[in-house]
Amino acid sequence: MNGTINYFETIKCEDYEVFNLSYHNKRIAKTIARNFDLSEYISPLNEKLLRCKVIYNSDEIIDIKYFEYKKKEIKNFKIIKNDKIEYSKKYLNRDSLNKLFEQKESCDEIMIFKNSLLTDTSIANIAIFYDNSWITPKKPLLNGTTRQRYINSGFIKEADITLAMLKNAKKIALLNAMIDFDILEDYSLFS
Repeated sequence: MNGTINYFETIKCEDYEVFNLSYHNKRIAKTIARNFDLSEYISPLNEKLLRCKVIYNSDEIIDIKYFEYKKKEIKNFKIIKNDKIEYSKKYLNRDSLNKLFEQKESCDEIMIFKNSLLTDTSIANIAIFYDNSWITPKKPLLNGTTRQRYINSGFIKEADITLAMLKNAKKIALLNAMIDFDILEDYSLFS
């Protein structure tokens, strides 16, 4: 299968429960134009908080692994500008993101700006609390499942976010399948 592109989903499992499968199933269907029902494949091993990694391609589910999850402490961000980065699907090959992450210097995480607008971090979508409401980038690198749930619920709105807006935000939130909507009020930004 030379040339086959592999993708992955990260799914939260805890206390034998699998979270937000319908959103993961929808993203898989959009990614490969084919439906897989992940509930037929995922069976959490224990009650611990687990990160389930499902690797797939357009033909099959390739592998499913479970890892005990420990949340990463993030307090400071390096601002990275890159107008060429593309990560519109959850590719297993994350080399382009990893190369940007290597530029983080002494920071915990990066915030990626493309064409002068905030997109994402290397591991999560982002939202900022600005003008008394939560907004998330209109053009993220990857439309995450948690981001989409919060947009659908009306809790966050999409908007173009400039560096000036980010610097004036009262707080930010990181969004992904494992941390849900994680609000940070004590953080630093570095250029």
